[in-house]
Amino acid sequence: DIIPKKEHLKFYPAYPNPFNPKTVIRYDLPKETKVKILIYDMLGRLVTTLADNKHNAGFKQVHWDATNRFGKKVSAGLYLYTIQAGDFRQ
Repeated sequence: DIIPKKEHLKFYPAYPNPFNPKTVIRYDLPKETKVKILIYDMLGRLVTTLADNKHNAGFKQVHWDATNRFGKKVSAGLYLYTIQAGDFRQ
């Protein structure tokens, strides 16, 4: 018997990294699902939300222009992001 492979979200490293003044987060969705992408500073504080809605299957990319949720430029430094799509979270 052939066991079908479970479909997974595939995501790619942010590019460029480090970035100045913007970066792109790219991912591939195997099926339509809700996607949530959050940016945090090194203290764990939420900086901005890049996505929080349903996306169709396929290759996607989200641009971050180094602004916070109020539209103001963030200071130079390290930032982390989480991506959640269905049951996947990293």
